[in-house]
Amino acid sequence: MKALDSTSGVPLYLQVERSLQQRIDEGEWLAGERLPTEEELGKAYGVSRVTVRQALARLVDRGALVREQGRGTFVRDMSLTAGARGVTSFTAELADLGHTSGGRVLEQSVVTAEEAGLPPEMPSPPDAAVLRLRRLRTDGSRPVGVQTALLPLERFPGIAELDFTDRSLYQVLRETYGLVPREAIETFTVGGVLDEDASTLGVAPGAHAFYVERLTFDVHGPFEYVRSVMRGDRYRVRLALRNP
Repeated sequence: MKALDSTSGVPLYLQVERSLQQRIDEGEWLAGERLPTEEELGKAYGVSRVTVRQALARLVDRGALVREQGRGTFVRDMSLTAGARGVTSFTAELADLGHTSGGRVLEQSVVTAEEAGLPPEMPSPPDAAVLRLRRLRTDGSRPVGVQTALLPLERFPGIAELDFTDRSLYQVLRETYGLVPREAIETFTVGGVLDEDASTLGVAPGAHAFYVERLTFDVHGPFEYVRSVMRGDRYRVRLALRNP
């Protein structure tokens, strides 16, 4: 670890930030590992906890680190990054990134359209039957997100009786119902993980997360509405922006 230079004109918190980033880049702390405490880092660098806190806050803001309440500061896992892609399933998305998806069915039930809270783009009578499929999605064995898919049973008779353990919903839709997704609209917001999802995702309540709403269409119109909460320390979104 390179010593700080108090005469360089570069603020000490920036020197600490750059040093920590370099140490992360060099693999001193791997993805998911906890950094030393602010007090320990302060002693190592010979600076105050306030200086260390400033450096850590900047690294958190840049997405290099993630703070978990009551647990500490961890190196963020950058390996799972969603970029420009087609209308695919979570299974296919992870496969494209070289990862193996997994999951567990948390709920599979039939509810009414009113209970499901379908968006206006999916007009249905309030008492129309809807499949609610709530699943934990994993990268290998590591929890990544909780996804709740809503599909009208009128379009997919018998789907509520199928077994979705370790099966791609889109694969079932394609092979059993001949459905080919054409486009989807996704909306991302950022918030804290709710109490009811925290233990399933393995995080503390309030931990940073992406909330994703997705409306998916085929040639006949919208057929699926999905609400997801994705761990902010294990899921990133990267988009390429280009002028026409």
